[in-house]
Amino acid sequence: MCSRWAARVTLSVEAILLSQGSKWKFNLLNFHYQSMSFLEKSFKWDQAPFQLYTRLGNSGLKISRVILGCMSFGKKSWSDYVVEDEEQVFEIMKKAYDSGIRTFDTAGNYSNGYSEILVGKFLKKYNIDRRTIVIFTKCYFPVSEDPGADPSNGSEEGVDFINRVGLSRKAIFDAVDKSVERLGTYIDLLQIHRYDRTTPAEETMEALHDVVKSGKALYIGASSMRAYQFIRLQNIAERHGWTKFVSMQSYYSLLYRDEEDELIAYCHETGVGLIPWSPLAAGVLARPAVKAHDTTVRSSNSSFLSYLGLAELTENDIEVINRVEALAAKHKVSMATVATAWILAKGQYPILGINKPERLGDALAAISLKLSEEEVHYLEEAYGVRKLPALYH
Repeated sequence: MCSRWAARVTLSVEAILLSQGSKWKFNLLNFHYQSMSFLEKSFKWDQAPFQLYTRLGNSGLKISRVILGCMSFGKKSWSDYVVEDEEQVFEIMKKAYDSGIRTFDTAGNYSNGYSEILVGKFLKKYNIDRRTIVIFTKCYFPVSEDPGADPSNGSEEGVDFINRVGLSRKAIFDAVDKSVERLGTYIDLLQIHRYDRTTPAEETMEALHDVVKSGKALYIGASSMRAYQFIRLQNIAERHGWTKFVSMQSYYSLLYRDEEDELIAYCHETGVGLIPWSPLAAGVLARPAVKAHDTTVRSSNSSFLSYLGLAELTENDIEVINRVEALAAKHKVSMATVATAWILAKGQYPILGINKPERLGDALAAISLKLSEEEVHYLEEAYGVRKLPALYH
């Protein structure tokens, strides 16, 4: 479109100048191509180190192809699997940053805000140029001043959180202010963590639009909701001329693909970036089937596996895991690398929870591993439709 416009303007300008006897020609088209070639020559997206990055959907924001999940960083009083030692956290963050993984995903409720605080501390500790990093966070869940508290447990103290949960205008504005305070900087992508059935959708979308206009967040995204809910919110924003979501962060892995026909198809069709969480299915895809439920502190928690619909593995699940193991042996990489490479082959950019610096190698290897169409089909064909995970009920 730009090329055609530039060509028409060039011809018009040249015709006017030549009709007046001028020998000078203003070649706007050449200027346009020179501008485009600058971007193309400066950023060769298929070559190192730029192959580590991609656009987030149809937006202009560039993100890492794999994203560092910061839910694993915080306080053990919040959850046993969390890495609490700050030096270890900063080592992982710095190694990720230096390796080119410069998109970090956190949320206000992770360790009740302490995950965000750690991201902010990391920026200051290493004097990170804010322009070189992309920060995602989320709002919806209540956040306590105590990192180990559960403000959603229904106790009497829960009354204090009555306007600090959900997606009302007040809840969103307060949550954003607190996140900015904890991070010590603005938010690149503000995501709504869940769908709020108790607040008018128009109120939510206008509030998010106003947050973007305030400069406290630059883009908005959504997470973990059904297709019709996400589409409804997008349509409301479009109808009113408000800011629309540029991303969807949903649960997606080789063991849960039921969103492909609706939510994921809609996102691909409309240019919404897909940044799935738990691409390794809480570690189940990172170990042979015989060890799948004996992987990490988090995945050994039966309630969390039930939450993901993985408390009991089906025959289909076991076959998928076996095929991941087979391809890992073929390519001489880890199972985590294969499962992550499959996500990338689907045009999605996964959020990986990493609790040891050495595991960053698996993430980076996934970017280099290009699965063939036959290998993608081999991994997918054993899939069996699952019962809807508890998080969507």
